[in-house]
Amino acid sequence: MQVGFIGAGNMARALARGWGDPVLCTDSGSGRARALAEELGGEALASNRELAERADLVILAHKPAQLAEVAWEAAGAAKAVVSVLAGASQADLRSAYPGIPVFRIEPNTAAAIGRGVHLFAEPDAQTDDGLRQQVSDLFARSGMVIDVPERLMEVGGAVSGVGPAYWALVVEAWVDAAVKAGMPAPTASKLVIETMAGSAELIRAQEGDTLAVRRAVASPGGGTARGLAALERGGVRAAFAAAMDDVVGA
Repeated sequence: MQVGFIGAGNMARALARGWGDPVLCTDSGSGRARALAEELGGEALASNRELAERADLVILAHKPAQLAEVAWEAAGAAKAVVSVLAGASQADLRSAYPGIPVFRIEPNTAAAIGRGVHLFAEPDAQTDDGLRQQVSDLFARSGMVIDVPERLMEVGGAVSGVGPAYWALVVEAWVDAAVKAGMPAPTASKLVIETMAGSAELIRAQEGDTLAVRRAVASPGGGTARGLAALERGGVRAAFAAAMDDVVGA
């Protein structure tokens, strides 16, 4: 399956690197498409129309506000479309690309290392199930594909889509705290990152039972219990709830 990216920004590059295949790509003049084609093989094309004509599957990775503009160029030639555009519903996509299969996916940038989490909007009556499975299999090559009702795509994106940035901020804060307490920054960074990675696997092994994981570490009145209490006083739950509200409500 020949994949073509309209848009060659961060998400397009993450997906393309996760797959590692030659791609067709375009951009709006940034030069990123040429750089991506040089990195992975394939071609940076001069127009979205040509890309739509040559690709088996067009991935919309441009700015969401450009949906109508790009569709004006590509809709008559595209064979099937996958949108990774935040906020563009399946109804929006069908309106912009009438008469062809359209799919809505919310990936994240961990796809670049094969650890992406990709939300796939559940199909409607107009979906080509065979093609949908091909698309799902393609994205599964760069991470986990999770089917969700379309009404929950924004909520899911406010977890997995933004997740790498949130965890990067948590790592920064934790490393800064360790450095303030006297640990060299490189050691603190390694310690925090490896602890987070191992803890994620531990929680997975416990089938998501976070309470069991916390109880196994925190003795009554001990240092872990005091640290957890400090995080609660600092508003960690309220901060994540507020972030969810701001992202979903944007």
